[in-house]
Amino acid sequence: MKRKITALALCTLLLALSFPAEAGQQGKVHRLGYLANAVRGSPNEEAFRQGLSGLGYVEGQNVVIEYRWTEGNNELLPGFAAELVRLKVDIIVVAGGTPAVLAAKNATSAIPIVFVGSIDPVAVGLVASLAQPGGNITGLAIGAPGLYGKRLELIKETIPRLSSVGLLSNPSNAATATVFKETQIAAKDLGVQVQSLDVRSANDFDGAFKTAIKAHVGALIVAQQPPINTNAKRIVELSAKSRLPAIYQDSAWPAGGGLMSYGPSIPDLYRRSAIYVDKILKGTKPANLPVEQPRKFELIINLKAAKQIGLTIPQSVLFRADRVIK
Repeated sequence: MKRKITALALCTLLLALSFPAEAGQQGKVHRLGYLANAVRGSPNEEAFRQGLSGLGYVEGQNVVIEYRWTEGNNELLPGFAAELVRLKVDIIVVAGGTPAVLAAKNATSAIPIVFVGSIDPVAVGLVASLAQPGGNITGLAIGAPGLYGKRLELIKETIPRLSSVGLLSNPSNAATATVFKETQIAAKDLGVQVQSLDVRSANDFDGAFKTAIKAHVGALIVAQQPPINTNAKRIVELSAKSRLPAIYQDSAWPAGGGLMSYGPSIPDLYRRSAIYVDKILKGTKPANLPVEQPRKFELIINLKAAKQIGLTIPQSVLFRADRVIK
């Protein structure tokens, strides 16, 4: 009888030792807020979930995510941010650019905020510095020095006779002044004129393209801002209809029929944002987590889109492409 009891106790002990981490994970359920100035179900959203999964967080088991999607309507941001604060989430993850981060910042100075997408978080007042953010906000910037200049260089190399380029952007966006200034600096060196094409809402796109045609703009540089990033299909269609070559910010655009893109791998940034979430949940303060700038950049070219508008991509540009869509 004594041997049976000892054996039972030993089995119980071994069973307990076999699953310590899993039991601990199941005992604590973290609540995240996800404030997205985008449409629901985007590839970036899935990349964020993949990042969490790789760190042991399973949605519905040890983490619950409260999603709020604006579908590109900036006016919804303050209300959604306030809702997440009332829900007392552990962290607010902000996807979709500077306006969304500013809304979260205005809603709370206590709940940690992890952002993905601001072009220049220091210039717009989100953080004190990249190395030492201070306060309750940190994350991953989507911009890097010279990116818009590089896009202009690429579209100029693609169209050597280019003399005028249109910058499609939202003048109400906090980052637009930085974007325009950087583009102008590069344009001066390349002998190219820059035409502002303003879009504050989805109703402005037709007018912006009419302005581009009237001004004899030879190509477009498209900023990734609301309402631009929520009307990608329409912009690609208008570019093709107007026979205007355009360069975009990330691979989703040429994958969706756009001509070309140069910029950071956006899904990679969203996967990496999960690392910030994990560190904060484990006790690290946002103020002590440096803002990360993009590490991986890629040039994507869509030859089908080029053929559609009668454009031949020079071999010198094709050789530099990370991926060519045929």
